[in-house]
Amino acid sequence: MSINKLALIRYKAIDECLRNRYRKWTLEDLIEKVADVLYDVEGIGSGVSRRTIQADIQLMRSDKLGYNAPIVVKDRKYYAYSDPAYSITNAPINDGDVDKMKEIVAVLKQFNGFSYFDDMSEMIARLENNLYKSTAEHRNCIQFENNHQLLGLVHINPLYQATLHKKALLIEYKSFKASKAQEHICYPYLLKEYRNRWFIITRTKHSPQLTTMALDRIVSLQELPKERFVPYEGIPFEEYFGNLIGVTKSEKDVAHKIILEIDNKHAPYVLTKPLHHSQEVLKEGDNSTIISIQVVLNFELEREIMGFGEHMKVLSPKSLATRIGRRLAQAVKAYE
Repeated sequence: MSINKLALIRYKAIDECLRNRYRKWTLEDLIEKVADVLYDVEGIGSGVSRRTIQADIQLMRSDKLGYNAPIVVKDRKYYAYSDPAYSITNAPINDGDVDKMKEIVAVLKQFNGFSYFDDMSEMIARLENNLYKSTAEHRNCIQFENNHQLLGLVHINPLYQATLHKKALLIEYKSFKASKAQEHICYPYLLKEYRNRWFIITRTKHSPQLTTMALDRIVSLQELPKERFVPYEGIPFEEYFGNLIGVTKSEKDVAHKIILEIDNKHAPYVLTKPLHHSQEVLKEGDNSTIISIQVVLNFELEREIMGFGEHMKVLSPKSLATRIGRRLAQAVKAYE
């Protein structure tokens, strides 16, 4: 059952009235009090109707919200709690609420391995213990793709905090191509995940270009409190990465129209899970389907295409078709 914000404010106001046993509360008194609270909290000056408060009282008495409030009418006029110690704020959550919270805990546990926050493990453990100690065991019905052996996860939280609070960092980074690690003064702008691997989009000092660093290649990092943070003033990242598969891109890269032919045995996989949001079907034939996407040419695009092996062919642009053909030929040669 959905409850809006104003309804919760009314329930709380009625509860506060009925907890005050030094005053007798008529229905008109409750209406006036709730109207005052709505004006103070939300600026609503239109008041509240008699029917609304009567419906609220009936709902609070019921078990629909788990309140079961012992509201009685004395002398056919005055509303009160029959239990002096009762309050809706003390009401236990119902079984439906417990089940929903268990589902939320199950989802949170999937993210626990990424160590977004140092105290998340303890927080989830406490919540899980409180929920499960008096109820039957709950089977986990959801599982995300996680790789707890992935290097660099320890850097997610400090990078997130530095990005959030705009802190300059000294990052020691060793790319796959470099023979040794190098130190860079960086201004982090965005944490991005692709295929369960994490990257930080940043700009290094004295360089106008954005740089993408894989977290598993970061050797160490530390905050530089005396270094002035240089904010990102480019196009929004939703737009920047909008024409991209993966994370590899420079600010000068532009999207190309890629035309692909997929045999009809594998076409359903691409049609039900598009390679990119720009995907369009150009032709559906008896043996194959032709689609187009508008994306930047990069390594991740090539890997996506090659993942389909002989079931996908690049028709355009010619440069991409030639490169994919060369890579597939090299793959065949490796097996000879």
